[in-house]
Amino acid sequence: MNPKTPALSLEFFPPKTPEGVIKLAAARRELYAVSPQFCSVTYGAGGSTQDGTMQTVRDILGEGVAAAPHFSCIGASAASIRDKLAQFKAAGIQRLVALRGDLPSGYGGTDGEFRYASDLIAFIRAETGDHFHIEVAAYPEMHPQARSPQADLQAYLTKVKAGASSAITQFFFNPDAYHRFVDEAAKLGADIPVVAGIMPITNASGIIRFADSCGAEIPRWIRLRLQGFGDDSESIKAFGLDVVTDLCERLRTAGVPGLHFYTLNQATATLAICKRLGLA
Repeated sequence: MNPKTPALSLEFFPPKTPEGVIKLAAARRELYAVSPQFCSVTYGAGGSTQDGTMQTVRDILGEGVAAAPHFSCIGASAASIRDKLAQFKAAGIQRLVALRGDLPSGYGGTDGEFRYASDLIAFIRAETGDHFHIEVAAYPEMHPQARSPQADLQAYLTKVKAGASSAITQFFFNPDAYHRFVDEAAKLGADIPVVAGIMPITNASGIIRFADSCGAEIPRWIRLRLQGFGDDSESIKAFGLDVVTDLCERLRTAGVPGLHFYTLNQATATLAICKRLGLA
């Protein structure tokens, strides 16, 4: 692959209202201008949005674009996972994002047959062979629940050995963290493609809150600039566009295999970044 043209992919979440379904369909139509390799659709804690996830995946497949449902395993049984895999195959799904999943409220951790994403990946491979391209999560700045960076890297290596095809990172703003993670993983034998997760900046308080909750670092200079804009939403969006476009350009120059945009079901910011990069 030409390092100047990384593969692009998009992430959506299943809408909760009929109006949301209409708005997301409109956003997808705009975003298809970037020719995404695939679109992923998130899955609520404990599979709480599984019906919405599957419907959104079917909608995307019907629009002629590859779709990958997020697929979590916390609290699941082998029988339920096997049944879901059969549903995926029947729907024409060939790509999955395999995750442990967020813990649902009140979950005690005592039920279910899968503790880690690597357990789910190994089970998928045992049941379906190479039918699915399996994406896994990667955390350049460490998973917030990991004991240490070394433990987090070992957990990632376990997922790769279990049969992961490629990885998508948590969003980040420090490319050095991404490159260090990729280099350290490769030294341990984890040489699958690691796609960079990209979060457009459109709202200062929202991105700061989200980053703090998931352990993603916002460099101090970016955080201070965002806070300094106050309620000036246009300046925040313009600054965010500059920052994230520059990040993507640096990653593209370094030969990153792909850019995965966390769209939040909106088209404008992602499309603007891709247009600046000449990718739309």
